Amino acid sequence: MTQITNKQLVSRSVKAGLVGFGWWGKTIFKELQGSALFEVIGIAETSDLTRIAMHSDANLEGVTIHDNFQDLLSQSELEVVILCSPHEHHAQQILLAAEANKHVFCEKPLCLSLSDARLAIAACSSRNLTLGIGHERRFEPEVMALKNMIKNGELGTILQIEANFSQNKFFALPKDNWRLSNLHAPVGPLTATGIHLVDLSISILGPCETVWARLSTLGSDFENGDTLGIMMSFPNGSNSLIGAVLATPFDGRLAVYGSKGWVEIRDRSHPENPTGWDVTIALMGQPVKKHFTEPAPAVLTNLESFAFAVRGISPYPVSQTEMLANVAALEAIMSSVSQNTLVKVEIP
Repeated sequence: MTQITNKQLVSRSVKAGLVGFGWWGKTIFKELQGSALFEVIGIAETSDLTRIAMHSDANLEGVTIHDNFQDLLSQSELEVVILCSPHEHHAQQILLAAEANKHVFCEKPLCLSLSDARLAIAACSSRNLTLGIGHERRFEPEVMALKNMIKNGELGTILQIEANFSQNKFFALPKDNWRLSNLHAPVGPLTATGIHLVDLSISILGPCETVWARLSTLGSDFENGDTLGIMMSFPNGSNSLIGAVLATPFDGRLAVYGSKGWVEIRDRSHPENPTGWDVTIALMGQPVKKHFTEPAPAVLTNLESFAFAVRGISPYPVSQTEMLANVAALEAIMSSVSQNTLVKVEIP
């Protein structure tokens, strides 16, 4: 008997609009071009220079280009918006999209404050709209396999997580880019990369209760910092130790230690262009095993999971409770950096 896949159940593509066509907006557009589940019909981009270049881009033929968000929301047939805009705009854009009855996929972080996140989630929930979040690390095959091992009890009680997500891509950005601004991207290594590891920690251990974090500028002149260390503590006594650096060559590592063994997943390259993962598994009383996993399109897998939810085929796999816990942790980490002290995380 032939099994019907979720993709086969999507009878018509989701009509999508992108908000922002910078580095990540272009990455998302490229991913969507390879999916039969989406059709990008509009893009809102506020930069005049970027829009000029867009009009001569053959890949954008048939895509309506807007100079503001409101005009995109008014575009005929639009069903969802995908926010690749600066973090500070997410909350208001989600509210406006919900008021226009559009589903929303938002790049991380969802919002910069827990109060804004609550309002954004409520606006979507009250209208039965799907809200997705750009935490593609959850959709990497080895992360999903690791979570299955944890669920099945193969690692025993989870004791501690150690993780690093570092890169030096931002050296190529112009000095006035919003990603290097204290105002637009506070605690740069957190909102750029560290937030993914905060999210993975919460997906494994649940909402955290306290955080301590230290931010420095040691290898660059970035005004929002380049070196971040975080310790997240969880109610059961476990911890997550996170490093995020923006002034060193790429490193991606997730290690989970349990009472029956541990697993380490190492990225061979930046998730923007994945080239696979090296995995080490050490279980009590067994030889250490190592294997390589071929690259997989985690960014697209996340987006297509969002499309399945929009079409009512399957629930979106990141819960709203986890979204809130993530923003609560982010807000506490930013407070810890500014106050140089341990900060209690508000329970969502």
